[in-house]
Amino acid sequence: MADQSIPEARTPATAETALNDGVSEGASSREDLSRKESLSRTEVLSRTEVLSRTEVLSRTEVLSRRRLLGTAGATGLVLGAAGAAVGYAARPAEATPLTSLGADQVMFHGKHQPGILQGLQARGHVVAFDLAAGAGRKEAAALLRRWSETARRLMAGEAAQQDDTDVARDSGPSALTITFGFGHSFFARTGLEKQRPVALDPLPDFSSDQLDKARSNGDLWVQIGANDALVAFHALRAIQKDAGNAARVRWQMNGFNRSPGATSHPMTARNLMGQMDGTRNPKPTESDFDARIFVPESGSKDPAWMAGGSYAVVRRIRMLLDDWEQLSVKEQEDVIGRRKSDGAPLSGGTETTEMDLEKTDKAGNLVVPINAHARITRPDQNGGAAMLRRPFSYHDGIDTDGVPDAGLLFICWQADPLRGFVTVQRKLDRGDALSKYIRHEASGLFAVPGGAAEGGYVGQGLLEG
Repeated sequence: MADQSIPEARTPATAETALNDGVSEGASSREDLSRKESLSRTEVLSRTEVLSRTEVLSRTEVLSRRRLLGTAGATGLVLGAAGAAVGYAARPAEATPLTSLGADQVMFHGKHQPGILQGLQARGHVVAFDLAAGAGRKEAAALLRRWSETARRLMAGEAAQQDDTDVARDSGPSALTITFGFGHSFFARTGLEKQRPVALDPLPDFSSDQLDKARSNGDLWVQIGANDALVAFHALRAIQKDAGNAARVRWQMNGFNRSPGATSHPMTARNLMGQMDGTRNPKPTESDFDARIFVPESGSKDPAWMAGGSYAVVRRIRMLLDDWEQLSVKEQEDVIGRRKSDGAPLSGGTETTEMDLEKTDKAGNLVVPINAHARITRPDQNGGAAMLRRPFSYHDGIDTDGVPDAGLLFICWQADPLRGFVTVQRKLDRGDALSKYIRHEASGLFAVPGGAAEGGYVGQGLLEG
């Protein structure tokens, strides 16, 4: 389906038509040209008031690096039939605007860090670092200052402060978010054990776990998301370079989601099993949303530096797609408890209809099976436990036996992981129909402090408190 949010062309339609028609050579094409009163190449250039690249640059110096749209990447070249560039179709005072996709900007500073409340992004990277041998609190503070400044600049559509790679030179911010967190091991490495939250205690073992320790946990964690692949990669590379000698990469994973505008109207995302994923996510409009997702300013057992923060559980969940795809659609729906076509509960209604857990069919069987994934994960079946799920799908190639290494980079946010993820996962561990089609291969739990104040950096309350 065509993207409804992106303009179809950045040059005048008459110019595009003229140039496309101008390369046709058949008799019918000549007749079309006369009927359409086509423009010659010279007329196209005169009507679009073409500026040379030098003129565009000199008259748009007030624009930031990524908002400079009088370049080939932003407006496109007007090409002759032979393919040679003959000009730029843009007025200096009326530079072609970024599409809404590229112009979307998220603020770095705020009560909460970016990358939690924003919608799903098309591209994502998650990466964990371990502090280098000999690096401690001082080095960690300097690193978080560098990272925070880089995040602020890149999220604003600016270049990195030093040695920018130009990978995202032609792009807008594209809803870029960069989020930072601390792992359990960070506090011993920096002499801050007394500031380590109790909620950061290691997650318990679960029966579906086949965890690779080399791809789990870490001293520091960074989540990067954007609606453009180059913008996301540019941020990943900048963060890695900023680490310098203070920290080294422990593991890194890449993910993706449906691109904004790919559907005719906003819809819940689908995962690689083809199921809608995230229907019952908590919503900021709910009265208890903040209490479930964020650490409060006061009255909490968490240390003061976590105020406004949240806890991120990260799981690399491999989907056994060959086994899953052997099931009929009806069998898949029974495993999940929802219709595959529209995400509606098997008890009837639409995607947002409350699931009727007691409804039975004519034979007296529960319409939503007792071990259906959607039944087991409901907050009212878990003492009110809830978490904000914000995942990415992933695909890391195909094994030598032809099996895809694909699944979900599961990321969820909660004020207390023991009352959120752990409660729900323990329930799933005891009889989730989905468990035979997935495998948890990596895991991490990270304390993500509140957002940085203007002029400050993430984690400043911890590292300078």
